[in-house]
Amino acid sequence: MILKNDLLLRAAKGEYTERIPVWLMRQAGRILPEYRAVRASLSGFKELVETPERAAEVTIQPVDILGVDAAIIFSDILVVAEGMGLTYEMEEKKGPFFPKTIESIEDIKKLRIGTAENDFGYTIEAIRITKKVLDGRVPLIGFAGAPFTLLCYMVEGGGSKTFSKSKKLLFSESAAAHLLLQKITDSTIDYLKGQVAAGADLVQVFDSWAGILSPQAYEEFSIPYLKQIADAIDNVPVTLFGKGAFFARKSMAELNCQVLGTDWNMDPKETRQIVGPNITLQGNLDPCVLYGSHQFIEEQTNSMIKSFGSQRYIANLGHGVYPDTDPLKVKHFVETVQSFDIRTLN
Repeated sequence: MILKNDLLLRAAKGEYTERIPVWLMRQAGRILPEYRAVRASLSGFKELVETPERAAEVTIQPVDILGVDAAIIFSDILVVAEGMGLTYEMEEKKGPFFPKTIESIEDIKKLRIGTAENDFGYTIEAIRITKKVLDGRVPLIGFAGAPFTLLCYMVEGGGSKTFSKSKKLLFSESAAAHLLLQKITDSTIDYLKGQVAAGADLVQVFDSWAGILSPQAYEEFSIPYLKQIADAIDNVPVTLFGKGAFFARKSMAELNCQVLGTDWNMDPKETRQIVGPNITLQGNLDPCVLYGSHQFIEEQTNSMIKSFGSQRYIANLGHGVYPDTDPLKVKHFVETVQSFDIRTLN
């Protein structure tokens, strides 16, 4: 299928774009009343994730309402853990929770390798439906969580202030940690390959807890597994995003990825110097900027674009949009990016 708007893919591949493409992490979600209406008609978040027709519906909403240049499939990074045999729950206003956690190497050995066909079929079907309904309007992004981030959730049982249980596993039982990371990696590769086969035009790997590790620990417990994933996905662009991993920008950019996500603590010009000219950068507006006035959003967005430049760049936030953000301000951010005249940068 020929895309009517292929700006995102051209930017990811380093091809010329006449304007800067823009989308937002968590754009298909709680900021939109239309999303909340769909969610209210179901029993909860997980039913929405696991009902392909409704997941496709909320995936497309931001394209219709906000005018973004890409859709990202509505799902959750924790479906991989569930596909491996570790069930999670989503508690309203609290977030994800695992009733049972990984506590020993015996628990790890009991986990299976999840497969797209047997364990993630609802997301795969949601991608097929979304592609059909989008009809080539914009690209569709697939995604998964990075193995290290999944390990944290599976060991901690949810979020954490210290991640001491996860780090204890890494540093006192490293063989067990590597076994768990490898199982997650194998599951993630099959999952992402299934997404691509179903029609995903680009995939993003989210390492949400990357910043809790030292540079040395990240090189041991995350980079090798990100490498396996990036090497396995060879027919669509791959984006790697390590929240807080400013120290790993060079290592990540040297992997087989086309796009590197950046958060607001990563200076664009410094990042470009570190990674070189042959990788596309994505980001990195602080989501809290969208609480500001329309004028403030414009000023901050234009400043961001000027720091990144007009090519090999995808505008986005430095993390997911927060649920209490005014959709009109999100739309203003999108329109500010799309109306930016790149000729002023030459």
